[in-house]
Formats: sequence, structure tokens, C-alpha cells
Amino acid sequence: MPPATTRSAPERLSRPQQVAEAIKSWVVENGWGPGDRLPSESELIARFGMAKGTIREAIRILEAQGLVKSRTGPGGGVFIHQVSEARATALLGNYFYFQHLTIDDIYQIRKALEPELAASLAGKLTDAQLGALEQVISSYTEPARTPEQEREQHVASLRFHALLAEMSGNPLLRFLIRFTANMLADITVSRKLYAQPNPELWSSGLDYQQRLVAALRAGDGAAARQILSQHMQNAQRHMRLQEIVLTQRFLPEDDMI
Repeated sequence: MPPATTRSAPERLSRPQQVAEAIKSWVVENGWGPGDRLPSESELIARFGMAKGTIREAIRILEAQGLVKSRTGPGGGVFIHQVSEARATALLGNYFYFQHLTIDDIYQIRKALEPELAASLAGKLTDAQLGALEQVISSYTEPARTPEQEREQHVASLRFHALLAEMSGNPLLRFLIRFTANMLADITVSRKLYAQPNPELWSSGLDYQQRLVAALRAGDGAAARQILSQHMQNAQRHMRLQEIVLTQRFLPEDDMI
């Protein structure tokens, strides 16, 4: 097999970056997966026609991306590694750190994805899965008495949605919904949107989630979709009002109660 070249790689990439991209393509071409060992350093040097320093820097790039791990000692080497959801969430969250996401940005995604997720799961969840959802709900069946309890309850209510997403058989849908739930939790905490207890948001959210579990148990996909759609719209409105009040902005006329 002739040595791979990096001529088609974008010029803006450094040589180590080009090699790192070429290694990723090579891994896919060979059908290698997590736990498989990459060829030795000398083999990589021969295949890619690059100096030892370039190859080592390429491996460091892949390690920083979480795609490989190096092990020393007997049986050591460089092994393909599967990026965890937690790491992917953290890296993507870093990208959005300076994007100044709004409540509306997040709910635009939630309103599009979560009702369809609920409809797809109706009648398909086990008693254990439904029980796990109910267990989360049980942690906020009483209204919060302090801002700290308000924060804990809000984060727990988002955990309900993350858990529901975890039950999806679609890994992309699961990741997107869990990621948006995590982003909303971060915004809630960082902007202290829990500082003023909101009993109406708590009571309506609790009611929607309890009704949703009942619809899922009954296998009523249409009802599950409608309940979660209404839940998202109601939560978005209350969260926007909460943010407006806490940032002391003027209320738009259509948001006046």
C-alpha cells in the first residue's frame, strides 16, 4: 500500500493537523473501533512520510480531541478511544460559552425536538423506565421555600427531560435534547433565574410532567406530543418573564399578565 498523502488537506492546516485528519480517515477506512491499537510510531512515520516530531504532535492532537489514548508499559501503545457524552457536551458547551444564548434560542430547539421524542416513546417504555421518571418528579412535589431549593428543583425538572431523552433509540436526538437541557440548566444557574421563586412555573411544570408520564404509560403518542408541546410553550414564557424581571427589563405588551 503506497504512503498516504495530505495534498488534498486544506492549506490552513499545519502538518500535524493534516496527519491527524489522515489518521482519522485511515481508522474509518479500516473499520477500527474503540480499544483497537494504532500501528507503531515507526509504521506511522513510514505510512505518512512525516518526521517523528510531526507524528507525535498529530497523536497529541488526537489525544486532545479525546479520540485516542496512550498507554505506557507492557502492552502499551496508542489506542482508539470513544469520546464520552460528558466530554462532547463540555467541548460543545465551550463553543457556546461566548455565543450569549437566550432562553428563546434554547426553547426553539426544545419545542421542535421534545414533543416528537415523547410521541415516539409512548407505549414503548418499561415499568422501570416510567418509574425512573416518576422518581425524578418525586423530588419536587412540594414548592420551593428558598432560592436554593428553587435552583435544585429547576435543575431536577430538567433532569427529567434529560432522562427521557436517554430512553430514545436515536443517539443524535438523545444527545441534542440532553445537551439543550444542560445548557438551560447552566443559564438558569449562571444568571440566577432561580433567585425569585416562581410557584406558577413549578405547579404547571409538575402537572405537565405527571400528565406526560400517564400518556406515555397509556401509549397515547398524540397526547404525549401535545402535552410536551404545551409544556415547552408554557415553560418558555415563564422563563422569559423570570429573566425579564431579574434583569429589570421592560415587559413587552404581549407578555403582560
